[in-house]
Amino acid sequence: MNFYYWLGYHLSRLVGRLFFRLRVVHRERMLQDGPVILAMNHQSYLDPPLAGITCDRAVYFLARRTLLDVPLLGRLLPKLNVIPVNQEGIDRSALKALIRVLKAGNAALVFPEGSRTVDGSLQSAEPGLGLVIAKTLAPVVPMRIFGAHEALPRGGGGLHFVPITIVIGEPILFTAADLNSPAKDLYKRLSQRVMDAIAALRLI
Repeated sequence: MNFYYWLGYHLSRLVGRLFFRLRVVHRERMLQDGPVILAMNHQSYLDPPLAGITCDRAVYFLARRTLLDVPLLGRLLPKLNVIPVNQEGIDRSALKALIRVLKAGNAALVFPEGSRTVDGSLQSAEPGLGLVIAKTLAPVVPMRIFGAHEALPRGGGGLHFVPITIVIGEPILFTAADLNSPAKDLYKRLSQRVMDAIAALRLI
């Protein structure tokens, strides 16, 4: 971890514990070495920093490219392992950067749904995650966050200090055999397999 990431990591841990009574269930399931995709449902802007502290090492994140246009954020976000992504359609340059990060043996957080939920419910998966899985065969750790939508809902409503819990699932291991099925909708089906694993996780 560089200094900026280290500082953000520990600040996120402190904020999570003090203001949201953050619980991480089954943290022992997290893969702390080698390439790994952390796949989590997306409820609020709180998700990336809170998901990042479930891992003992630095994690790479996708974030809207427009955030880099903000003067301070534009200098800070790259130091926090942010990969800028254009949310208008599929940003292949961002996906290629994500694939390079994973092939180098790093951890990366991906939201299979692509965007934050409006009402707190789970959404269907987009094909982007499936493409990354097909190109890397990196193991995927499904994760489900509870309470973040109530804490900071999309569309306004302000910040609320309510409990947040992240439940970590068993890693999903993909092989070349998973890519031998008919090519039609392959990426979508790989993504949905992960999304189904996320949906199966329950608040404990």
